[in-house]
Amino acid sequence: MKKLFIGNLPASTSEQDLQNLFAEFGTVRSYKLVTDVFSGQCKGFGFIEMEGHEARAAIAGLNGKDFNGRPMKVNYESPKPGRRR
Repeated sequence: MKKLFIGNLPASTSEQDLQNLFAEFGTVRSYKLVTDVFSGQCKGFGFIEMEGHEARAAIAGLNGKDFNGRPMKVNYESPKPGRRR
């Protein structure tokens, strides 16, 4: 199972939008869109979990692709330096 980071998302993005977008590359095991506590709008990024070969296909097919007027960033999640997991 691989966790992908999806960035540069528009504020209007929903979790269902993410699942539909990534479903064409395989089974989405889990998804989490990071949202603002008060407005409920997307903060511009989220995470998806997929099997390894499906995750590679999703990165190849979606990284840099235009999504609602913005080029998405899709890659493997990497922990930020200084943060414990």
